[in-house]
Amino acid sequence: MHRVVVTGMGAVSACGLGAKALIEATQSGNSGVKSISFEDLDVQRVKTAGRLSEADLATVEDATANRMRDPVANYALMAAREAVAQAGLGEADFGDACGVSIGSGFGGAQTLNRNYVKFAVEGSMRLDPMSVPKIMNNAAASWVSMEFGATGPALCLATACSSASQSIGMGWQMVALGQVDRCLAGGSEACLESGVFRVWELLRVMTADLNRPFSKDRNGMILGEGAGVLVLESLESAQARGAEIVCELVGYGSNSDAADLLRPDPKRAVSCMRQALKAANLEPQDVGYVNAHGTGTVANDVNEVAALREVFGEDLGAVKVSSTKPIHGHALGAAGALELIASIGALQAQHAPPTINFSEVDPKIGLEPVANRRQKIETSAVMSNSLAFGGINATLIAKAHA
Repeated sequence: MHRVVVTGMGAVSACGLGAKALIEATQSGNSGVKSISFEDLDVQRVKTAGRLSEADLATVEDATANRMRDPVANYALMAAREAVAQAGLGEADFGDACGVSIGSGFGGAQTLNRNYVKFAVEGSMRLDPMSVPKIMNNAAASWVSMEFGATGPALCLATACSSASQSIGMGWQMVALGQVDRCLAGGSEACLESGVFRVWELLRVMTADLNRPFSKDRNGMILGEGAGVLVLESLESAQARGAEIVCELVGYGSNSDAADLLRPDPKRAVSCMRQALKAANLEPQDVGYVNAHGTGTVANDVNEVAALREVFGEDLGAVKVSSTKPIHGHALGAAGALELIASIGALQAQHAPPTINFSEVDPKIGLEPVANRRQKIETSAVMSNSLAFGGINATLIAKAHA
């Protein structure tokens, strides 16, 4: 097995363009959540989302304009370009030696939604002829592969909120097993469209107030969008290139609840975290920060903390736990990548990012997260959890490179 290191990171999020903007926002607690409205929705209860600013949208469009691409692919391209630039990769570093593993929960949601409005609402037969290649979930992975000439395996996992974390985990496995020398891995989501937004409202898991994970008065999540891509590379390859190593990716765990589509099972989350710890050859007390899935729904937070308490036991009080979703929104298929980047930022800064909007400890949970202000940590390992609808769990562990 090869050791796997991170040599580049890229992000597009409500916090701005770039991994630096995301890390700075999650460290400072500066939320990118903004107002959002849809002209074609007569009823819109939730009026905020973790969306890109108009200026950032224009920048992305200018940099990636192509009539065959939906924004979901453009976001992934922007993030991948940044990650590749930081890693210092050149043309000779791609080819069969490089894989791509980029997930998405919804794929080309903008194209799908706008075609539906044209066809079913307006009665038009003049739909976008490029719709199929724009809608397909693997479009982001394929465009990233073509951009850089990466001819190794190209994967797209569509596992709801675990899409990015599982995609990163699969990329980690490819590199660790020696299938490729490096992999561009992450997730992308661009689903802030009227139809998608409305069905999420009807699911009654979104808040019309503030997103406040773990707080007694929490009442739902906030949708987000964006992309995160990391360059995963074998330690030998990175050292041979003289690359600057950001950190080491040491653990990955994943499993299925096989129980309920919407309600998480804490027992399986426990198993998932323990898998990742075993792969990393770490004990729970070695982890100093956990970026929780932390959606801010009543059920998720209760079950996730129960799982954390089972894994960390009496040491849970010594571990800093937070959710960064109130800062960048729940980016669904991109969430795990954005949150891993935020976790790596915490490792670099030795400060755990805050759970903003937190107001009061919920006695049913009994956890006081890192609340409203970042807190100092002294650790060499951080964990990021993704617990998706469908019962798909994924845990990633990053460690300072020594």
